[in-house]
Amino acid sequence: MKRYLMSEPLPEGVKYLVQINPVEKAPKLTDAAKAELLSVGMMDAKGKLKLKGVSPKMLKRMKQEMVNCPVLNQEIAFVQCYVCRNFQSRISGQVYCKGEPL
Repeated sequence: MKRYLMSEPLPEGVKYLVQINPVEKAPKLTDAAKAELLSVGMMDAKGKLKLKGVSPKMLKRMKQEMVNCPVLNQEIAFVQCYVCRNFQSRISGQVYCKGEPL
């Protein structure tokens, strides 16, 4: 897997390289994000996340992280970023974001 430095150009289709920030307390998901997760089957009726391909240990870590979203211009929970259609990949504490309007 190739790692990109800030001086190198980003991969094709990627507009932003966003840093992932750990936080002490897990941020709350917005009601819109919860509704979207429910509609696509990534959350059950009780509010428990069910992300395919993500281990429980990684999911716990993802809940303790935030990103400064360049598309929404606000700080959001990483889980919300992970399920966004602009999410390309997560590599070395950074997110590749397509940057398309939502």
